[in-house]
Amino acid sequence: MSTELAETGNLQRLLEQVGAGLDSYLTFEHPDAMHPGQRWRQFLDIPLPELGVGIEQVTRDLIEQVIPNGSPVPRPGFSSFITTGATSAAILAATAANVASPQRYMHTAFNFLEELSLQWLAQMFGLGPMLGVYSSGGSVANLIALGGARQSAFEKINHDPASSGVNRAVGIYASAECHHTIQRSAGVLGVGRSAVRLIKCDAGGRMRVDSLAKTLAEDKAAGILPMAIVANAGSTNTGAIDPLQALGEIAQENGIWFHVDGAYGLPGILDEEVKPQFKGLDLADSVIVDPHKWLGAAVGVAATFVRDRQLLYRAFTQEPADYLEGSVEQNQVAAQVEHSLDDLGIPYFDFGAELSSPSRGVVVWALIREIGVAGLRQRVKRHNAMARRLALLVHEHPNLEMLAEPTLSICCFRYTSPKIADLDRFNQRLHRRLVRENIYMPSTTRVQGKLALRPCYIGARAEPDQVDGLLEAVLRIGAELEPGR
Repeated sequence: MSTELAETGNLQRLLEQVGAGLDSYLTFEHPDAMHPGQRWRQFLDIPLPELGVGIEQVTRDLIEQVIPNGSPVPRPGFSSFITTGATSAAILAATAANVASPQRYMHTAFNFLEELSLQWLAQMFGLGPMLGVYSSGGSVANLIALGGARQSAFEKINHDPASSGVNRAVGIYASAECHHTIQRSAGVLGVGRSAVRLIKCDAGGRMRVDSLAKTLAEDKAAGILPMAIVANAGSTNTGAIDPLQALGEIAQENGIWFHVDGAYGLPGILDEEVKPQFKGLDLADSVIVDPHKWLGAAVGVAATFVRDRQLLYRAFTQEPADYLEGSVEQNQVAAQVEHSLDDLGIPYFDFGAELSSPSRGVVVWALIREIGVAGLRQRVKRHNAMARRLALLVHEHPNLEMLAEPTLSICCFRYTSPKIADLDRFNQRLHRRLVRENIYMPSTTRVQGKLALRPCYIGARAEPDQVDGLLEAVLRIGAELEPGR
């Protein structure tokens, strides 16, 4: 018997050991991976092994060398990227899927939960009858949505871009605060990054409707085919929500695909104080959201929703492969399915860019099943309230300045003093000191040209006391760095 087969039956014991190592990691008592004196790199950096050491040693290596030197992202005080450490439900579901359903296809419980969880997300966020498909993240989710937009725009002029390529210049109209994956999607889809028209924003970071109308009129006169209007439902920079109703109405009046990028911010609709700003979401032709952001999944789970999933089929369908379709008996009536390999189930591989794909729906199902909509709403409201409270405290302190009022769970501010000649450079130094303390770790960004400290609260482990701790640390470090101190 091979070594691999001999290990069958050990999963429970080995996972218990790894689980104990992960529980220890989640106490966050270990130093950062790059802390002086850490020797994991010397241990791990070995030549390609000719002979293996066995699963027991691999497990020890994971527990002793790899896990303790992981990322700071799951820490309660990490508020830099809009990704977070997975919750326990997500970890358990992903582990189960890795073993029991390596692919999301075929008639299995995992395939069933793929569609059910998408329906749950659409219902939770008020997306009506939209249908979805999972992908690896917002980059691919936006690509899929804009692939549908490209298909729609060209089909209106009796051309199939997926089959024959694009045959004229197009315009994609997005906020100047749009995520940079919009430009990348345009490049990958063959319409060109220069097709993205970055529309001016107001002082709150929201797309200006008058600037959009002006650019649309100019492009129409130049014979440019309008492909999509892209709105932010929570920008990654400041959390701003574009005027969805006005933008959606312009899209409808001009017959243009209306896409809403809610990768980060869409769960904000669960907060009653913010929900009115999502008015107009019902006008969207496509919407994306990343459960690996605010919902607590591990990185690698995003969803694209569209009104007409057949458009995605025409945009992304692949040519048949004998080995793939030949492994099943396609188009079985549900009542006649007697084996999970009688049919591939819903053909998600024809609705997006991935053929091989993990079962992501079970992770989203587990997250919602564990705490329900009420639990997720409570988390979103807690995080939004943290950003608002931080803003209030910033306004009250003479050495702090607000640079962007919170809309969702992002607060942009900076340390200031008459003694500081270069506030951008000073706050950059303050930020690096703050991060290296390894407790409170926001990112920086620029708001109207000014460098800001930018905490974004989305992690399930982020609690209100993080606000006070961050503020105390900023004021302490700022005072220590001030000239003449």
